[in-house]
Amino acid sequence: MLFVLEDQNSIASQFMSELRDITIQSDRMRFRTNLQRIGNIMAYEISKKLSYGDKTIETPLAKMSISALKEQPVLITILRAGIPYFNGFQQFFDRADCGFIGAYRKEDSEQLKIKLDYVATPSLEGRDVILIDPMLATGFSVTEALKAMKDRGYPRHLYIACVVAANEGLDYLKKNIKIPYSVWCVSVDEKLNQQLYIVPGLGDAGDLSFGEKI
Repeated sequence: MLFVLEDQNSIASQFMSELRDITIQSDRMRFRTNLQRIGNIMAYEISKKLSYGDKTIETPLAKMSISALKEQPVLITILRAGIPYFNGFQQFFDRADCGFIGAYRKEDSEQLKIKLDYVATPSLEGRDVILIDPMLATGFSVTEALKAMKDRGYPRHLYIACVVAANEGLDYLKKNIKIPYSVWCVSVDEKLNQQLYIVPGLGDAGDLSFGEKI
């Protein structure tokens, strides 16, 4: 399943335009804030698909039955670009177990490779897992993360939450992910360029959030 937020009119389109606009995105605090805001919105949308059950609570005036989450999802983000987006999810799922994966692009003369240098997650067995990464370009980061987490158990459902996706990455996931999953994004962009960055995209989300790396 593919959910594209821009298929519906919402304030997310305004936040998205500010993330992309080179005259606005240079303000790092605003860039991070807009990623966090979109994280809030996407967390709300994904929450509609989670499992709920009846729960009795007591107000100052009476007892009542309400609908509540049966279990908080596991939130996992890919460092460092995913941190502001992840913060938006964590504000909504504020009791969720969380995991972190360090991943970076390694380019050689033949092909792009994704290297992982840090993996820290709780058990994923039978749980709803939200994998949070702003840019879904090739899809390599997602599949490498899944390989690294395979000894943590198999999720009930994997929600891949990005901001911008490319069709090449979506096709790659379709061919290579064997567990139940869905992709949630704000926009599906036109293509990848020769360097495998999303076009028109928004640039390097990590650098725009935290400064250039060396």
